[in-house]
Amino acid sequence: MKRVAFSFFVAVSLLFGSANDTLQESGDVLERFLSIPEESVPLELLNDAKAIAVFPNVIRAGFLVGARYGKGVLFLKENRGGWSCPLFVTLKGGSLGWQIGAQSIEIVLVFKTRERIDDLLKGKITLGGDASVAAGPVGRNAQAATDLKMRSEIFSYSRSRGLYLGLSLAGSILEPDWELMREFYKSENLDPNFCNEKKSDPEIKKIQELLYQYVR
Repeated sequence: MKRVAFSFFVAVSLLFGSANDTLQESGDVLERFLSIPEESVPLELLNDAKAIAVFPNVIRAGFLVGARYGKGVLFLKENRGGWSCPLFVTLKGGSLGWQIGAQSIEIVLVFKTRERIDDLLKGKITLGGDASVAAGPVGRNAQAATDLKMRSEIFSYSRSRGLYLGLSLAGSILEPDWELMREFYKSENLDPNFCNEKKSDPEIKKIQELLYQYVR
């Protein structure tokens, strides 16, 4: 399985665009996820978020053995309530069982603890292993948001063709995408000043403004 999954990751990674493409597409996906109250992430979860990751195009495919792979961006909530410049990240995973076909999925992850973000920045985390993950409730006033508040460190939202899937991400690996980081920032340095030259980037500002609008 590992050999098949590795071949899938290598092949699919060639289908993804530049860092700028990933950032722009992530902004479009986040806007769709947030713009319809009845089909969106509950405000209580959003307001409690320590970070939000957006993957505009996760490819899930399989023939007996399944795998998923996607690139996205991670925005961290800063101490003063603002939002960081994006960190580029990769999501990948595999599964066993009868499955055939391919599917493109939009995924948003809401992080509720800073600890798991720190682990990610140090290397990688395994969803469902290093960090507990659950499919998040839908609807701005969902009672489930309160019921689930203490149960998971990360809540996931996945859609394909406008429909929510409730996709399980257990076993998936989330890690920094240093290739896209180097392409976008011309550096792998993650100190507080790493994005000084990109603060005025229109795609960054678009996503930050969306987060300011919906997340308090």
